[in-house]
Amino acid sequence: MKTKTLLELLTLTSSIYYLAKDTQLIDRINELSEKGKDSINKINSETQLDEDGNELEFVDKIILKTSQVKEELEEKIEELVVKFYKKINVAHLDEIRALNEKVEKSDQAIALLEARLNHIEAKK
Repeated sequence: MKTKTLLELLTLTSSIYYLAKDTQLIDRINELSEKGKDSINKINSETQLDEDGNELEFVDKIILKTSQVKEELEEKIEELVVKFYKKINVAHLDEIRALNEKVEKSDQAIALLEARLNHIEAKK
């Protein structure tokens, strides 16, 4: 009988814990949705004009805001990728190009030096 009671208590406890976690999740979703509503209302209340001086419609405002957010996100991702590359010591494409240019310049300098050396040896 004690084992059955303990199992029931464990089941009840885990159910209560799950419901509490679920409630926290629902509260967080509600909080985020309120922030989203406030953000959308703010976008809608702002007056934005197009090239002709006409006020943009709500959908156009959302599209404009979405493109701004996309650009910001792309910039942030690019910054994080550069940090990641530096952290794991992987050469970035710009660094590879710079190194290739240095190698080419070095090859040209070596070729000039060889030509001068050959010219000096030919005079002797």
